[in-house]
Amino acid sequence: MFGYILPEKPDLKIKEYELFKAYYCGVCKSIGKRWGHVSRLILNYDSTFLAILLSAATGEKASVSREICIVHPLKKRKVIKNNKIIDYASDINIILAYYNLMDNWNDEHSIPSGLGALALRKKFRKLKKKYKEKCDIIESKLIELKKLESEKCGSMDRAAEPFARIMEEVVAHEPLCDDEKKRKILKWIGYNLGKWIYILDAYDDLEDDIRRKTYNPLINQYEYKNEGVENFKSRIKERVEFNLTYCLNQIAGAYELLEIKNNKGIIENILYMGMLRKTEQILNTGSCREIEKSV
Repeated sequence: MFGYILPEKPDLKIKEYELFKAYYCGVCKSIGKRWGHVSRLILNYDSTFLAILLSAATGEKASVSREICIVHPLKKRKVIKNNKIIDYASDINIILAYYNLMDNWNDEHSIPSGLGALALRKKFRKLKKKYKEKCDIIESKLIELKKLESEKCGSMDRAAEPFARIMEEVVAHEPLCDDEKKRKILKWIGYNLGKWIYILDAYDDLEDDIRRKTYNPLINQYEYKNEGVENFKSRIKERVEFNLTYCLNQIAGAYELLEIKNNKGIIENILYMGMLRKTEQILNTGSCREIEKSV
C-alpha cells in the first residue's frame, strides 16, 4: 500500500529534482545510520514526500551535503543531513513497513514478508517505545480495518477510514502541531492522503483480489458479477475516479492554507501533477505519461 506518491519528473526543474533526490538519499542515509543498512531496503517514496512536506512546514532551510552512496559509489550525491524531520520520516518508514509486513504474513503467510518483519522486529520495538501513543493509535486503526475486512465491508469510504486516520496521525507530527491551525491542516492532508492511497491501491489490486477471491471493498460495493476484470474496472472507473479526485482536491486545498515557501516547487509538482498522473496511470485515464520509478 506504499510507493504511490511520486513527482512528475519531466515537469520538475533540475534543481528541484536534485533536491527531491537529496531528501530521498537523506531518509535512506538516516535509516542506514540509525537502523542498519539492511533496513534501507524498505525505503519508499512516500516517506520522502513526508520529509519534504514536514520540512517545508517548519520553514527551516535544509542543510545539504555531498556524500558517496553504496548504490552509487562512483559519484557523490546531494544528501539532506542532520535533520530531525528526516529522522522522523525514516522512523515512520520502518514502523509502517513492519505493520505492512506483519499484515502480509498474517493474511497470506508470505515467507518473504515474515522474514522481513523478523528482521525489523527489534528496531520496531525500540521505535514503538519512542512513539508509543502514535503506534497505539495506528494499531487500533489496523484492528478496525481488519474488522471491516472480515465483515466484507461494502463501502470504499468506510473501508478507507482506518487507513486515512493512520495517515492523519503520521502527518500530524507533534513538534509542528503547537499551532492549532497548522495541526488541523496537517491532519486533513494526512487523512485525505490515506484515503487516496487506500482507494487507489484497492483499484490497483482488483485483478489479483478477484483471482484470489480475497477481500476488496470495490468488489463488494459494486458487486462483481464475473463479467471479467477489465469490464468490471470500466464499469466502476468513473465512480472511483470521483472519490480519488475529491481526495486530491482536499489535499491541495489544505496545502495552500499552510502558506509555505520552502520546497514549494517539489511539493506542488507532486500534489498537482505526480499524484494526478499516478491516478490516471492506474485508472488508465488521461494522457498518462510514464511516471518516473527511480531516483
